[in-house]
Amino acid sequence: MNVLKKYAQAAGMTDEAWKRHANPWSVWTRFAAIPLMIAAIWSREWLGWWALVPVGLVVVWLAVNPHVFPAVEQPGSWSARGIYGEKLWLRDRSLVTGDHRNVQRLLIGVGAAGFALLIWGLIALDGWPTVFGATLITLGQLWRIDRLGQLYLAHRDTAPE
Repeated sequence: MNVLKKYAQAAGMTDEAWKRHANPWSVWTRFAAIPLMIAAIWSREWLGWWALVPVGLVVVWLAVNPHVFPAVEQPGSWSARGIYGEKLWLRDRSLVTGDHRNVQRLLIGVGAAGFALLIWGLIALDGWPTVFGATLITLGQLWRIDRLGQLYLAHRDTAPE
């Protein structure tokens, strides 16, 4: 079992949880957590060790988020198709072929670069690498969701529910 499957299992990503996570509110509020986490970490400048409280709140939100919204049975929205595609991809990596695989690899690189810049910016409390890193992460994730939505559309007739 690969790392992502282990993570999904540890996070309690049952079939019902995947359906709840496909709710657009789940997807978009996870994106909203990015600037909240940045602000929480940055707040160490003003709050000292008390900054762990807002950091902890964001972490708790990210943990419960895929479980709190109503389930999406038929993915009609762009974000829901992306999450259903992610579920398919985790179950069978061979579904991603050719150009889709190359784009996935590119997105891993974009995300890693963004994460490195974000960490650098947060450690140094420097705005440009923080904002640029968060932007790369966000754009990479949006592109990834789009590609996984295309994967879902290509394989929805053969996908087990």
